[in-house]
Amino acid sequence: MRYRTTVIGSGYLGITHAACMAELGHDVLALDVDADKVRRLNDGELPIHEEGLGELLRRGLAAGKLRFTTSYREAADFGDVHFLCLGTPQRADGYAADVSQLDAAVDALAPHLTRTCLVVGKSTVPVGTAERLAGRLQGLAPAGDRADLAWNPEFLREGFAVADTLTPDRVVLGVRTPYAERVLRAFYGPLGEVPVVVTDFATAELVKVAANAFLATKISYINAMAEVCEAAGADVVRLAEALAHDDRIGGRFLSAGLGFGGGCLPKDIRAFMARAGELGAGEALSFLREIDAINLRRRDRVVELARDLLGGSFDGRAVAVLGAAFKPDSDDIRDSPALHVAREIQQRGGLVSVYDPVALDNARKAYPELGFATSATEAARGARVVLLLTEWQEFVRLDPAELGAVVAGRGIVDGRNVLDPAAWRRAGWQYRAPGRP
Repeated sequence: MRYRTTVIGSGYLGITHAACMAELGHDVLALDVDADKVRRLNDGELPIHEEGLGELLRRGLAAGKLRFTTSYREAADFGDVHFLCLGTPQRADGYAADVSQLDAAVDALAPHLTRTCLVVGKSTVPVGTAERLAGRLQGLAPAGDRADLAWNPEFLREGFAVADTLTPDRVVLGVRTPYAERVLRAFYGPLGEVPVVVTDFATAELVKVAANAFLATKISYINAMAEVCEAAGADVVRLAEALAHDDRIGGRFLSAGLGFGGGCLPKDIRAFMARAGELGAGEALSFLREIDAINLRRRDRVVELARDLLGGSFDGRAVAVLGAAFKPDSDDIRDSPALHVAREIQQRGGLVSVYDPVALDNARKAYPELGFATSATEAARGARVVLLLTEWQEFVRLDPAELGAVVAGRGIVDGRNVLDPAAWRRAGWQYRAPGRP
């Protein structure tokens, strides 16, 4: 069955969901309060870097299945299913999530809801948010309890968001009425045979943050082992390889290095801790504080490795930083470990030159004090040390001899453990990496 659908919020999640739902055959009207962004989206301009998404956006527009607006009244009149895809960043005054964008969207949409409809939250929120918003929605909507609410968390990986939306590994439906479950099952029917987990609001809200906390724990675990390996003279890459052969552990998210960043994992585990504390269950998640601390320590360790290659001081030394995005296949620089390291080196007197294949514009706007280059070779020219901090394949494939011809000193810090140490050492480089002898 095809539905008239709205998507409230045209950020990373909203644009992806809107374009993919149009691809599935639904008629989609997406909303954002930024009129210039809406104009550009209606012209087929994608404001983010995401593989395959621009093509879907333009195909949906051309087919008349997708368009964008700034009007909540138009959205309410158009849609039978309304998805809330708003950001929930970390609050400036603590660890808790800021859900003000969601509150504002419900307050703006609800007064225009005059007929039976379903509002579906996809944002990552503190547990209890859905129950609160359900009351707020029905209290403000002329339709009253005919304006139902459900919670349907997203599980997107930046760089793979289109595939994760169109071929998901599961769909979670947090519902409290048979109507909501029936509509969402029919809505996602075009996906084909996908495992569907139907549950209550609270469990649906917890699934996303629990998943992110688990992934963060696995990443920080192997980085903790890297600290032990450094103290013992062991090799964390070989250790991880051996651990990965155990089916109970597996190899995914078991790569030691600079650690995680981005707009999800760091703020989600902090918001999870904050909400657990409010519920009186803070002790259950106390381990996440150490997970966060381990992750941040790896950034300091990479800075130390680079400083050691320079004889103990960055002052006046040219430093090349390869990578600005928090991960490859993305232009997202939110809580980027690479830029954290670059800024720390610059503040210690280093003359930093940063290059990234797609995130340079975002990095320049956020960190104008840093230097930037238009290629890896340009960034490395005259550098005394090179740091690989985002594992773009362009950097993994660098020729150590060719790069060595333009640097002033052959020292490299492989912050992601993706290079072949033997090959770089044969080319005359001093090679350092977290957790390796």
